[in-house]
Amino acid sequence: MKKVLIPILTLLISTATFAQSKSFLDVPYLETQAQVDTLVTPDKIYLNITIQEKDSKGRVSVEEQENKMAQRLKALGIDLDKQLVIKDLSSNFEKYFLRGKEVLKSKQYSLLVYTGKQAAEVMVALEQLDIANAFLEKTEYSKMDELELELKSRAIKKAKQKADALTKPLGQKVGLAIHIVDNSQPYYPRYNQAPMMEMKAVSADMGQAEPLDIDFEKIKVETTVNVKFALSN
Repeated sequence: MKKVLIPILTLLISTATFAQSKSFLDVPYLETQAQVDTLVTPDKIYLNITIQEKDSKGRVSVEEQENKMAQRLKALGIDLDKQLVIKDLSSNFEKYFLRGKEVLKSKQYSLLVYTGKQAAEVMVALEQLDIANAFLEKTEYSKMDELELELKSRAIKKAKQKADALTKPLGQKVGLAIHIVDNSQPYYPRYNQAPMMEMKAVSADMGQAEPLDIDFEKIKVETTVNVKFALSN
């Protein structure tokens, strides 16, 4: 008896699956694709800063350089507790004894600033302190999640408008959305490992001049959706 029930049950499941897919294909529908995009100015700018202590006659310790940097950053209105973190601390005593005069100790930081002008001011200050090892690490937009949801909503509305425009000449009406596919690519922070040579060169020549209030390159965010709408007469 059990041997008979198993094939029957399998047949019922297969038939139900086929009926569902067949009913979906039998519904008259229109598929449209919509894409929307926008540009936003990054408001989270991360600078990578490295302070090095070298074996030289006029050696300046990492701690001394760090304190001078902290004072200058505070003068620029930077909250060190919230905007400055240590990424790495290393010593090189073994190589020092084996190879002679080298870097004894180094300390790496990540500094968060919020505008292009503030980033330029920091680079000028570091240059004046002879801390030349600094570069732009990455840029982000703080409200990216909210922006992506807004763009998805706009894309769905655009898909509906396209469907209405396509069916109006035919005298048909667009019904409920029966299938939606979000083809958007997730946004990732924009990394830049190249040294900020241009900004450092400018800072060396401008003396006490104020840096220009120029923002970083805008970030392009886009969303694409495919929507199937049921049709009716």
